[in-house]
Amino acid sequence: MPNLIVFSHLRWGFVYQRPQHLMSRIASAYQVLFIEEPVLDRNGPARIESRMESPPGGGPAVEVLVPYTPVNAPGFDDAQLPTLLPLLEQALNQRSVRDYLVWLYTPMALPLIAGLHPRALVYDCMDELSAFKHAPPQLRQRENALMQAADLVLCGGPALHQAKRKLHPRVYCLPSAVDAAHFSPDHLDATHPQATHAEQVQAGIAHPRLGFFGVIDERMDLALLDAVAAARPDWQMVMVGPVVKISPEDLPRRSNLHWLGMQSYQALPYLLSTWNVCLMPFALNESTRFISPTKTLEYLAGEKPVVSTPVADVVGLYGAVVRIAAEPDAFIRQCEDALQDSAELRRRHIQASMAVVAASGWDASAEKVRRWLAEVSRPAQTQTPMVRTRLRAA
Repeated sequence: MPNLIVFSHLRWGFVYQRPQHLMSRIASAYQVLFIEEPVLDRNGPARIESRMESPPGGGPAVEVLVPYTPVNAPGFDDAQLPTLLPLLEQALNQRSVRDYLVWLYTPMALPLIAGLHPRALVYDCMDELSAFKHAPPQLRQRENALMQAADLVLCGGPALHQAKRKLHPRVYCLPSAVDAAHFSPDHLDATHPQATHAEQVQAGIAHPRLGFFGVIDERMDLALLDAVAAARPDWQMVMVGPVVKISPEDLPRRSNLHWLGMQSYQALPYLLSTWNVCLMPFALNESTRFISPTKTLEYLAGEKPVVSTPVADVVGLYGAVVRIAAEPDAFIRQCEDALQDSAELRRRHIQASMAVVAASGWDASAEKVRRWLAEVSRPAQTQTPMVRTRLRAA
């Protein structure tokens, strides 16, 4: 099989989302090498460590390559190039990589592929990274260059696709999808260790439980969350996920706000099954203008009512099955309505949600990607050296 060399700003062991879902499925047709950003190690030698990662439900493994360098610079910063490029060249040659495609999740990795001649170059623009906190200043310029060089551009949702679609002849919308079986309550096992874990981490938390899972960062409307918790002290707000790019001291603290930290992908369905309402309290700012949250479909697959702020893609894609409100009072009313649904309303809501979920599987998304890759890939040139121009920093 040809290789697919992936450069990602997100680590494989972080929140299980789009890169892991797509790459685990694409691995049936490609040998996937998933290259993470460098890790700072001032004491050890510069090196790349490797491990194999299989999807939770089984299937072909992805090889994850983690560079360790003594360079104190974030991500794929230019200061990493003199150390990182020889490591990558060695790793690729050790694996006798000859027939390959390249996939970038971040434009910051573009200089790393200057000496490569892939059959196709893919830019998976899953977010507008330039709008995120601590975005590198050269990211926009590098994205412009990547858009010119790429053979295929994927966008993580309709809003982002609308913004990018005129910048390249092959820009496709590939919204968030879902592994419905993973989150379905019908597939839960009460004797599973994750069921016990979910009980333990939520021990003492009463009902009703209004829950969230995902990354907790500048996209979260902390003021809204605090207002809801203050107005309804009888509601227990369960917040699951890592806190990044903001200080833990910035999180509101109330007796009914429970910050459980990062939990495994395997644990999420069991936590979700104990919640009464699922929340998406996103701020409405530049960092959320183009987001298309994966958790929307995961909540729906878990057969839970969802209340969200009016994020554009949530309204456009799921407005018929997700309750929408922007201000605290309206958000609280929507949560109250969800908690008070009759059995019949609940049944009808689940039925409508399942129709949306059924049309949005990761398997179908991966099949689209395989087809698009076949369309843009040039013929293999396996007799040529893997690196025609040596991977060296200028």
